[in-house]
Amino acid sequence: MKNIILVALYILSTVSIFAQEEETMEVESPSISLSGTVDAYFRSSKEAPGTSFANLPGFSLGMVNLVTSYEGATVGFVGDLVFGPRGEDATFLSPELRPGGSSNIVNQLYMYVNLTEKVKFTLGNFNTFLGYEVIQPNANFNYSTSYMFSYGPFSHTGLKMDADLGGGLSLMLGVFNPTDATEFNPINEDGENDYFGGAQLGYSFDAGSAYVNALFGPDYFQLDLTAGFDVTETIYLGVNATTASDDLFAGVAGYLQVATSDSFKIGARVESFSDKGVGVIATDESVLAFTLSANYTVDNLTLIPEFRVDSASTDVFDGGTSGSLSSFVLAAVYGF
Repeated sequence: MKNIILVALYILSTVSIFAQEEETMEVESPSISLSGTVDAYFRSSKEAPGTSFANLPGFSLGMVNLVTSYEGATVGFVGDLVFGPRGEDATFLSPELRPGGSSNIVNQLYMYVNLTEKVKFTLGNFNTFLGYEVIQPNANFNYSTSYMFSYGPFSHTGLKMDADLGGGLSLMLGVFNPTDATEFNPINEDGENDYFGGAQLGYSFDAGSAYVNALFGPDYFQLDLTAGFDVTETIYLGVNATTASDDLFAGVAGYLQVATSDSFKIGARVESFSDKGVGVIATDESVLAFTLSANYTVDNLTLIPEFRVDSASTDVFDGGTSGSLSSFVLAAVYGF
């Protein structure tokens, strides 16, 4: 009996050791996560504003967005793939720079290392730090996008450093390929590579945050302000202002959102955009765009009915016969 008890104790201790080792392995092993969005929409008007995405008539597709990521204590990565018209518009320059390439489905692809608890370096392709709106539709309140977002940068490929300065302050410094040259740095007319610099100074507080952003390169400089804060538990205010040199564009937009319940919000965006030569309207012309959107959420699905009016300072709509355009969009966005 004594021998049986000793054998039983040995087996139990062995099982316990293996269980502890397995638990340790589970804690230390990499954890890969998958997230993303799926979206589609209906547009009532054949003509759309001169902004990115949500611009096809009738029943139309957005994109499938699949994001695979690993966030470790020291290192991590993000692989972000897009499929569909919205994704193709977001990565528009990739097939142009390298015809036949496959990177037009790569929205983001980067790795990072945390040198300390307050300093992180990131290398690869990542969405821009400028502006208020983003490519992923579930991160925007309005389904259609602003002019400032559409004609600013979508993404950068390069190296950046993010630093936590303490007291809610943060700093980002980076060096990148030319804007939206995601796969490689193309050779310029002089047979050289151009590089852009980027900087961001941010301040976060309990009710919101504010960021001053700058992007600069050969004959180009863009200065951008993005801020947002909760006025109350149900009211949110946001603002975006930007100006791009080399006679391109300038604009300002205000965002207001009101939550009437946990599942329903209504909000408006008002944007004034000046075309200094980018070609969306006409040189030295402007457009005022008003967008009213609602968000009704059921589990992970958000329905977005949206009414928008664009009024230009010259006749650019309806074949150059009208200075205004009214449009209605009903979108469905599923996030996971």
